[in-house]
Amino acid sequence: MTITCVDRVRTYLDAINRHAELNSFISVFADEALDRARRIDDKIQAGSAGHLAGMILGLKDVLAYAGHPLTAASRILDTYHSPYNATAVQRLLDEDAIIIGRQNCDEFGMGSSTENSFYGPTRNPHDATRTPGGSSGGSAAAVAANLCDVSLGSDTGGSVRQPAAFCGVYGLKPTYSRVSRYGLVAYASSFDTIGIIAREVSEIA
Repeated sequence: MTITCVDRVRTYLDAINRHAELNSFISVFADEALDRARRIDDKIQAGSAGHLAGMILGLKDVLAYAGHPLTAASRILDTYHSPYNATAVQRLLDEDAIIIGRQNCDEFGMGSSTENSFYGPTRNPHDATRTPGGSSGGSAAAVAANLCDVSLGSDTGGSVRQPAAFCGVYGLKPTYSRVSRYGLVAYASSFDTIGIIAREVSEIA
C-alpha cells in the first residue's frame, strides 16, 4: 500500500479537528497544505522531490511565512500578514516540507505555560487540566498529540526545551546562530534561537 503526501495531510487535518480542544493551532492551512501535497506527490513520482518531501510541520506563531498571519499570539498584530518567509521556513519549503498551520504560544514568546495568548490557553494532550509548558506550548502539544510530524518553535530561555519536556517529546535548542533568526519575532536577540520539536531524535536531525 502506498501512502501519499495527500493521505498524510488528510490524516493530520482529521486529527487536528478531533483535538481542537487542545487549542494548539491558531490557524490551519488545510486547502493550501493539500494543494502543496499534490504537487509534491507529482515531484516524488518524477524523482525530483526535496529531502524533506512530505514532512508535515507546524510553525510557532513567531515565524514569518509569506502571505500568512504573524501575530506572536497578540491582539496587537491581529491583522498583520508577513510579506516574506523566515530563512528557516524558506529552507524547509525548498526541500518540499509541508506547513500545515501556525501554533499557539505565550504572547511574544514571553511566558512558560502558553496561557498568556490572545487566542486562549493550550492544553497538555496527556492531561487537559495541566499546562503544556511554554512559550512554544502549542508546538509541543501538537507534536505530542500527533497533529504534525515536527514543529518549529523558538527558545530564548527554555521555550522549546521546557514544553517538550512537559509534553513528553524531544526539543532541541541548536547552538546560537546555527539557524538563522531572520524572520523570527525577537524577544532577546542575543539569546533567541529557532528550535525543533519532534517525537523522534531522527526527525529532529
